[in-house]
Amino acid sequence: MEGKLNVMRVLVSDNLADIGIEMLRQAEGIDVDVNVGLSPEELKGIMKNYDALIIRSATRVTKEIIEAAPKLKVIARAGIGLDNVDIPTATKNGIVVMNTPEGNVVTTAEHTISHLLALSRNISQGTASLKAGLWEKKKLRGREVFKKTLGLIGYGRIGSIVADRALGLKMKVIVYDPFVTEKVLEKAGVEAVSAEELFKRSDYITVHVPRMKSTIGLLNKAAFDQMKKGVMVINCARGGIINEADLLEALQSGKVAGAALDVFETEPPVGSPLFELNNVIGTPHLGASTTEAQINVAVSVASQVIDYLREETIVNAVNVPSITGELLARLKPYLLLADRMGSLHAQLAEGPIDEVAIEYMGDFFVDVSSLTTAVLKGLLTPILKDDVNSVNACVIAKDRGIKVVESKSTHVEDYANSMTIRTRFSAGANTISGTLFGKNDPRIVSINDSRLDLVPQGHILCVHNEDRPGAIGVIGTVLGKHGVNIARMHVGQDTGGGHNVIFLVTDDSASDEALQDLRSLALVNSVRPLEL
Repeated sequence: MEGKLNVMRVLVSDNLADIGIEMLRQAEGIDVDVNVGLSPEELKGIMKNYDALIIRSATRVTKEIIEAAPKLKVIARAGIGLDNVDIPTATKNGIVVMNTPEGNVVTTAEHTISHLLALSRNISQGTASLKAGLWEKKKLRGREVFKKTLGLIGYGRIGSIVADRALGLKMKVIVYDPFVTEKVLEKAGVEAVSAEELFKRSDYITVHVPRMKSTIGLLNKAAFDQMKKGVMVINCARGGIINEADLLEALQSGKVAGAALDVFETEPPVGSPLFELNNVIGTPHLGASTTEAQINVAVSVASQVIDYLREETIVNAVNVPSITGELLARLKPYLLLADRMGSLHAQLAEGPIDEVAIEYMGDFFVDVSSLTTAVLKGLLTPILKDDVNSVNACVIAKDRGIKVVESKSTHVEDYANSMTIRTRFSAGANTISGTLFGKNDPRIVSINDSRLDLVPQGHILCVHNEDRPGAIGVIGTVLGKHGVNIARMHVGQDTGGGHNVIFLVTDDSASDEALQDLRSLALVNSVRPLEL
């Protein structure tokens, strides 16, 4: 009877390879139910019974579903992308969100290369032609990829593998990734270029960035207009990164000679006019769909859920560090502070960061490695989103050529414990200091030469302005005109005087139009939106 009280229940709501299901069934103290194809209402109705939820891409874990699951401890994604999980609500409710970032990296990269070759040699069109009883050799003449220029947008783990395979095909590879240093790219045998240069020079363009506000519609009419005539475009990353209406126009005009798509703005893309064109090929989001990848992610996700439910050991989490439960309880507020400070550095940097120096001052724990990892995860998340977590953050930082330096000092000045993080990039450097108010409230207390008291959370506008009467008032007026409510305001004055930095915490993110109006103000020097 006693053992029965401690049984943890796991729901698998999407298709998972049998090996993962069997691992869960064999684990002591764990019961597993497999129930796929549930409607949102059906899922919401049964979530009160479960301690863990394992998903893939089909299940949408919304705020309503999370709040209907009072026992839920962990949401685990068999795969990388977590667009279908409300991570802020899960974090607020103390639920760990995990993914399995390594299981399908090679598979997705190979799918990109497959699309590139199939598009070049009209494989799909040739198959359809033969099945229709035709023999269209001249009509379906292809092109070689040998010595052609491949432009990669994004050089993360998948992008770097695509580059390696393309070099093996004797292609010239150029890369646009503003967060990777030229030194790292040169070492890999590829060339760092600007977005504009990539558009102008590439014979093929492939996309390898996560879907986020800054990448939605990244390939749009303005981008297509800069490309050379006859370019071919491949997207096996995330739907929405290519504006499909603009792509259709570019294909119809002949600017783009062909497109290969595995992902779409709306999935499935029923009725898409793109598929009325003969020079468009596609697959139904198969980037991660190989036998090997499905086994890899099933084994990984089952192992991670078992370890967490039985021992509270966290692996591959995107909202908490990968450490044991006992240490997590002690470090949690500092880890949150470290993560937010890292994220702030990434968003304030004016170029790829090549050095991070972290100074821990006061009575810190003997081992600060998990805090350093949290800083790096925060630093990389605005760039890589779900692809980075507390397991791989240090490795990714190293691969990107980021030098990391730690130091500890018992000397204290204004606060019992504080952290100061300095980052360096080609255009300059930033210094941010933070501490805890009380036992659990993270605060940013200085940014470069400005002292302030900033809660590092929410939608924030960083405004540099002239320290003159009326500046703050006119900024508030502009935001009010655009329906943006200011929840909190923090003003820091440069030690030299004459200038202020204002951090405005708003209820909603400011629109592009609001940002443009703010930047046009005479007393405003710069405006940068931040998300923490």
